[in-house]
Amino acid sequence: MRGLARRLFCQGLGAMALSIGCRPHRPGGEVVRPRDPDDPRQRLLLRGARIYTERGLQRLDLRARGGRITELAPALEPQRGETRLDATGLLALPGGIDPHVHLSSAATPPDEDTGFCDNYTHGSEAALAGGLTSIGAMIFPDEHDDILGAVETHTRSVAEQAIADVFMHAVAFTSAASSQAALATLERRGHTSIKLFKVMVQFERQRSGFVEIIREAGRRRMLTLLHCENHQINDEATHRLIAEGKNSLRYFAESSPVRSEVKAVRDAIYLAEQTGAPVYVVHLSSAAALTECVAARRRGLPVYVETRPMYLYHTRARYERADGPLFVGQPPLRGPEDIEALWDGLRRGLIDTIGSDHAPFTAAEKLDPLSNLEEYRPGTPSLQMMLPMLFSEGVARGRITLSRFVELTSTNAARLFGLYPRKGVIRRGADADLTLWDPGRRQTIDVDMLRSRAGYDINEGREVLGWPIYTIRRGELAYADGEITAAPGSGRLLARGPHQPLR
Repeated sequence: MRGLARRLFCQGLGAMALSIGCRPHRPGGEVVRPRDPDDPRQRLLLRGARIYTERGLQRLDLRARGGRITELAPALEPQRGETRLDATGLLALPGGIDPHVHLSSAATPPDEDTGFCDNYTHGSEAALAGGLTSIGAMIFPDEHDDILGAVETHTRSVAEQAIADVFMHAVAFTSAASSQAALATLERRGHTSIKLFKVMVQFERQRSGFVEIIREAGRRRMLTLLHCENHQINDEATHRLIAEGKNSLRYFAESSPVRSEVKAVRDAIYLAEQTGAPVYVVHLSSAAALTECVAARRRGLPVYVETRPMYLYHTRARYERADGPLFVGQPPLRGPEDIEALWDGLRRGLIDTIGSDHAPFTAAEKLDPLSNLEEYRPGTPSLQMMLPMLFSEGVARGRITLSRFVELTSTNAARLFGLYPRKGVIRRGADADLTLWDPGRRQTIDVDMLRSRAGYDINEGREVLGWPIYTIRRGELAYADGEITAAPGSGRLLARGPHQPLR
């Protein structure tokens, strides 16, 4: 694993490994490939794993052909021309889906517009190494606010660069009118979601236009993603802090207080009620905002909730450290009580998905001494470690069940974004997207294992229990215990169907 010494533990596997009856993966698991890897008849036979199906964990073999699962049954006999993968002692879970990432379309990042240092190849490598087979990319319009032009640019980049499969969320950023006009074309091309930023001043200036986007998206069974912070509250808080001489990122949490998120979430709920359209709150960070969403759902409103990894493990106290800017993202980190509420929400099904909001800036860029409350780079590189951290801190520690893990990291996103049952489930006819986990493997997060060009992870140095060993994308072994084994350009741009309600 690129300079990292592998450590396998055969004892002390933790309650999770014992409860599901799995052994740690030991050296000797074998991948047997046919002599001619380009043979169009090539198929995959997965043997020995405990496979998570809609009936729970089962001891089954799995056969895939043409990228789809064709058989699930005990003791399948090998056939000529198959790639045979011995996964004894491993868990086979549906391939992870990260619905929220930011990547550059440039062949050689950083992108001059966004500054992101990962393109679709770098992002795919990080995703696959972390157990993810599909990623949802945010597509920002260019300087002319041409949504469809931006989609075309990224479509070409995906075809040339991607290894993981990709779906797109077009962003309506400044011009509500042109964005609404693009909805019919987006729907026809299978891009059945759109993202709006309530935190931008343009949202209120063009409110009626953006509301019509939400309404029209709902009519087309598209899902509207909303970044929920209130511009006025943030602006006033920021200027007050600057007037007090508190312009450093040490005060970042105060510049975007919880009440800003709550006010924006309440308005998002109001918009869902007024338009009848489903809304998806991205990267929700606080207990108070979650309470608002839960209450709305009890009234039958179609409000969905995503959170992101950094809110589950870190508090606003991080901003007081010298490396605090590494943890700056929108909204900010919150308090210990918010972490507790979010974990409770994950456990009880109050939170629907987890998205990395992968925003790859380098550590040097994040720690730029000129950064302040008005000029900073928001976001963290989180693609690769999102699932291992959640498995370790959630499943292995008993905070969430394995079933909830699968829902949060795969099935729910597949349903919400029109990919189910092609993605998000292990069943006959579905894409053969699987991640094979060793629930007893302990691994320390180290910079040498990271695939993102950002070159750091905010959880570096933490030991996790449970690790993705193999990642299979559409029947092809794309990642094998430290090595990327599929080529750029083999990933696909996913055309999606309509939004599918979760409840």
